Amino acid sequence: RDSYLPLCVGAKLVIVSRETGSYGVQLLDYLKKVNATVMQATPVTWQLLIEAGWNGSPALKALCGGEAFPRELANELVKLSKSVWNMYGPTETTIWSATGQVKSGNGPVPIGQPIANTQFYILDKELQLVPPGVPGELHIAGDGLATGYLNRKELTAEKFIPNPFRKEPSARMYKTGDLVRRCNDGSIEFLGRLDDQIKLRGFRIELGEIQTVLSSYSGIGQAIVILREDVPGEKRLVAYLV
Repeated sequence: RDSYLPLCVGAKLVIVSRETGSYGVQLLDYLKKVNATVMQATPVTWQLLIEAGWNGSPALKALCGGEAFPRELANELVKLSKSVWNMYGPTETTIWSATGQVKSGNGPVPIGQPIANTQFYILDKELQLVPPGVPGELHIAGDGLATGYLNRKELTAEKFIPNPFRKEPSARMYKTGDLVRRCNDGSIEFLGRLDDQIKLRGFRIELGEIQTVLSSYSGIGQAIVILREDVPGEKRLVAYLV
């Protein structure tokens, strides 16, 4: 996992408690206390830190992952940190599969390039490679690929499919369900999901599962759940009931 990297190079690793990480002021105090040189957090956590009055650190390398990286937040972190890196990757590929340094700019923040021993394939429904600029589903292969889901053979077969770009019969690649496209400069832009799965505060959420539970209650005929962002940066789940 990602926590092994600092340990492998002899660095000190500090894991912040959920309580501290949920409150910007406490997190800011803790950051000052440990004098960190690298910090990894979700966009929501970085936003909490800034709202708590963090003035930045010229020695801090900021790693951001877990959900889409808003451009406005990215530009702010670039001003406050030594460097900013967008980290992308699902759990099925051992957390991080791509990374890229973020610079100030406009438009979506690219998810970066595959890390060592990792391959990205952007494919259409026929599993054919799409040209630059054309949206397709991202498939990931390489040494970081998991062997599948524990005791869930059908789901494993659905998501971990044979890799047609490798000669080995056992080679597999993971269907991420993420819609992306490769830009002319080689960067990869995240466009959204191909299903109703979302990420909120770094957690995967299947909206359909929530809707099913709500609909099971007596007195509720239909239910739909969506992700709303009425106030920029403040995402929340909202359920509509009949």
